[in-house]
Amino acid sequence: MASEITYAEVKFKNESPAPVVKGPPETKKPEQHPQKYPLWLPWLISLLLLLVCIALVVVLLVLPLCHSSGQPSALQQQFSEWECDSAVPQGTDRGWTCCPKGWRRFQGSCYFLSTDKLSCDKSAQNCTGMGSQLVVINSKAEQEFLSEQTKQTPKRMNVYIGLFENKVGQWQWVDKTPYNVTAAFWREGEPSPDYDENCTVIYVPEPTFHNWNDVKATMLHHRICEAAAVFV
Repeated sequence: MASEITYAEVKFKNESPAPVVKGPPETKKPEQHPQKYPLWLPWLISLLLLLVCIALVVVLLVLPLCHSSGQPSALQQQFSEWECDSAVPQGTDRGWTCCPKGWRRFQGSCYFLSTDKLSCDKSAQNCTGMGSQLVVINSKAEQEFLSEQTKQTPKRMNVYIGLFENKVGQWQWVDKTPYNVTAAFWREGEPSPDYDENCTVIYVPEPTFHNWNDVKATMLHHRICEAAAVFV
């Protein structure tokens, strides 16, 4: 009798499991965050800052050329460079007082002291051409201020102001301001009775502020022009 062969699957508990082949560790890719700001943004910010700077320049330098009425004065139309300070007369709501560059300010007025000499009539025309007039002196303080200014460099001898004699003994300011003899600053013995001396100068060498002389209109002298300051 033939022997029956039986096959059985036998598992051994101590059998080692098949080795697991491990590949190289995966390299973690860095996370790519979306760009938060476009490349042109810094340029836009720079442009905006530049525009702000330009606006400030306009406010500080261009606005002095505009009155509150929006209409530039004759003086403003003649000059593009201005000098401003924070001294503002009471009763105004502006922050700066401005005069053309090279002019001198006292209270609410700007003054131009010429370095050249002209006749009386030409002096008046020159001031008018600059949007101003020959100075009209309204107070002792203004007279003292101008007397000191005329003594500064360059050296001057006589300086025209805006006081004229229309008829013998009848003096009048160029802007029609009434002439007040008690508020005049003539030198001793002036004005002279000569009918042809119908213009007025400040005689600079006079040590006091009573320094007005009447002179002939044809004489060549320096001049003082006056215009209202601009408040901004």
